[in-house]
Amino acid sequence: MRKLPELPVSKFLFKNDRTAIFWLIVRLYVGWQWLEAGWEKITGPSSAKWVGDQAGVAVQGFLTGALKKSSGAHPDVQSWYASFISTFAIHHTVAFSYMVAFGEFFVGVGLILGLFTGLAAFFGGFMNVNYLFAGTVSTNPLLLVLEIPLILAWRVAGLIGVDRYILPRLFKKKH
Repeated sequence: MRKLPELPVSKFLFKNDRTAIFWLIVRLYVGWQWLEAGWEKITGPSSAKWVGDQAGVAVQGFLTGALKKSSGAHPDVQSWYASFISTFAIHHTVAFSYMVAFGEFFVGVGLILGLFTGLAAFFGGFMNVNYLFAGTVSTNPLLLVLEIPLILAWRVAGLIGVDRYILPRLFKKKH
């Protein structure tokens, strides 16, 4: 099987250490968006509905709204995703509430610190995709468009960050 050569632009963007400052800027922007969203859910005025004594209330409202968008000629929420919501997610709103609030917060922390950058960007993208499937646009498309290249650039995206010290230890070559 013939191997295709790597494009110079992709090699430069995703493997060249000189792009680390660019990825730092992208990381800080995306990370701040996640950190702010998660922090608001954990400590803000509505935190009781996310992680407090009323945990699950906000997620219940979100999922109920998503189910309302799943009917009609051109639904915002596809039937297969509405089925996932109605048969599983709606019955576990407390767990989802904690996962969303702390997931957003930790994705933000990981991206800002450059700690497991590729993994943090992946989980951020996973949340964005789920929010989009649930019919919510907001900043989700923009964040997803920024997270995909962060995932691809995982080798250099965290060089100005904690990954510079952690990744070499994790991927030590054994002789």
